Amino acid sequence: MKQSKRYAPEIRERAVRMVFDHEHQYTSQWATIESISEKIGCTKETLRRWVRLTEHDTGRRSGVTTEEKDRIRALERENKELRQTNEILRKASAYFAQAELDRRPR
Repeated sequence: MKQSKRYAPEIRERAVRMVFDHEHQYTSQWATIESISEKIGCTKETLRRWVRLTEHDTGRRSGVTTEEKDRIRALERENKELRQTNEILRKASAYFAQAELDRRPR
């Protein structure tokens, strides 16, 4: 089973900063990531994801920022809760309407 390593935010920031600072010394960004990931002690893919996330958040690369992703998740969660609430209310309304119809007139 794969075990997840958590890296401190300071290490993440430092690794990403190193990639940006030393990018011009390598033939590609991937070559920079390969070199720095070995020095930091994380996988190449992990560092690549950190770099992409930072590029999105700073506007260096187009895409959805972390803040926007969080807002979308919150709105989707709220939407799901509202749909469930509406479904419960619809069923309760149908139940009480049926009970009213089944009630004997006086």
